[in-house]
Amino acid sequence: MYSIGTLSARTGVKVPTIRYYEEIGLMPAAGRSSGNQRRYDGRGLDRLHFISHARGLGLSLEAIRHLLELSDKGRDCADAHQIAARHLSDIRARIARLQKLEAELERLSHSCDHAPGAPCGLIEALGDHGQCLGDH
Repeated sequence: MYSIGTLSARTGVKVPTIRYYEEIGLMPAAGRSSGNQRRYDGRGLDRLHFISHARGLGLSLEAIRHLLELSDKGRDCADAHQIAARHLSDIRARIARLQKLEAELERLSHSCDHAPGAPCGLIEALGDHGQCLGDH
């Protein structure tokens, strides 16, 4: 059995976050010791590792909830793959948007010659969206 502090140390998840996960139902309610301390078994540790890893991959709490439900029910993994595919598609869209932002910011930063006392072209460009090549 693990205390919440031990669970935190073993997973890297902060104690308030573990309590929050329990509150919203991602973690099952922990058993209690005679001193009323939370006690988690190996399944709780494994579940928290799963949640932590999924959060590290950027999955939403709702997606994690769905994945846990699938796991708890021993369901076919097709639904899990759909969740992962949607998330991967979202990540790729964000990467594409960030690459556009990177290119635009790089272009705007070159609009300034850094001359002492001269107006800053970058600041002027940031103040005038019309100088941008596209939406962002």
